[in-house]
Amino acid sequence: MSPPAPPRVALFVTCLVDLMRPRVGFAALRALEAAGCDVVVPEGQTCCGQPALNSGDRAHAIAIARRTIALLEPYAHIVVPSGSCAGTIRCHYPELFEADPDWGPRAAAVAARTFEIMAYLDEVCGWRPEGIALAASAAYHDSCSGLRELGIKAQPRRLLAAVKGLEMKPLQGAETCCGFGGTFCVKYPAISNAIVEEKAKAIEASGADLLLAGDLGCLMNMAGKLNRRGSAIRAFHALEMIAGMGEGPAIGEEA
Repeated sequence: MSPPAPPRVALFVTCLVDLMRPRVGFAALRALEAAGCDVVVPEGQTCCGQPALNSGDRAHAIAIARRTIALLEPYAHIVVPSGSCAGTIRCHYPELFEADPDWGPRAAAVAARTFEIMAYLDEVCGWRPEGIALAASAAYHDSCSGLRELGIKAQPRRLLAAVKGLEMKPLQGAETCCGFGGTFCVKYPAISNAIVEEKAKAIEASGADLLLAGDLGCLMNMAGKLNRRGSAIRAFHALEMIAGMGEGPAIGEEA
């Protein structure tokens, strides 16, 4: 009997990864393939609709969600390198269509097959990185949507524990918001700046060499503040560490 075919997984890249940090997308592809997945990057994917949804633009959020649902329906699993985008599809798409007899079941079906990527690698694939080493210390920030909507906390830490030489430092207030909040940082810049200032101080106090997290928006926000403070701490998506891409340019260092 031939072995079962690997699961056909759709990688939903996200806007920020596509436009600001493509390395995270390549890290996702590398990790998923190492875990035995048949990975497809669906052409035509765009934003998940989260900015419109958070801003109260329900009509455009629904239009984007319908397009995204139709695009992702053919795949056994959908993985996303962002807790906030995965949370939008998994938690909020069913809410958008709860009264729609046609789109409601379709939204629910896609939502049930959507996973934040580190939870997918850890819980669904049961995978651990092998042969990956990095002599450094790191502090991990738990992004709000991933933590509170999807329960993402232990999974990335279990994956990072398999990176030889990487020491995880405790971060005071690891579960506290960094102040990004998508459009929140644009609408309330003074409050956002005050929040990320406190977060940066806590990161520096951890004594870590690196800052890791699972959401690029949060990482860009914190990396920007650390840079403006003159800190030597470098920020990476946790996927870059577990995919063996921790030696490259940090967030904000790209040419």
